[in-house]
Amino acid sequence: MQQTVKSLLKNKGNDVWSVLPSASVFEAIQLMSEKSIGAVLVMEDDKLLGILSERDYARKVILKNHSSKDTLVREIMTSPVLCVNPAGTADECMALMTEKHIRHLPVVENKRVIGVISIGDVVKSVIEAKGILIDQLERYITGH
Repeated sequence: MQQTVKSLLKNKGNDVWSVLPSASVFEAIQLMSEKSIGAVLVMEDDKLLGILSERDYARKVILKNHSSKDTLVREIMTSPVLCVNPAGTADECMALMTEKHIRHLPVVENKRVIGVISIGDVVKSVIEAKGILIDQLERYITGH
């Protein structure tokens, strides 16, 4: 059975790490390192303004020889942000992430961010679902 985004969040937790758009990129990268995450949301007054990923940092700061301490998050964040609804499925998220070449999706319900899922969360869910299906087919074929 296909997992919903809501059940993915239930399994992994609803932690949402964010920074202000006025924060330095260095502060954002520091938070990502402390929390062992690959992206942070950019929020102000509970409003989602953007997302900043390690990929943004590598392409928009390091490769352009900018200083992470002198560059503000608002200057390099990705905006607008693609989001998903808790009722969506892992397969739908995987298709969206693959098509748009993104690794993180904020989960929004009633205009409020309730969590973030990563490509790793989605792949794990899809693999588990396929494993269950294979097990069921093997039992059916062998008569158990």
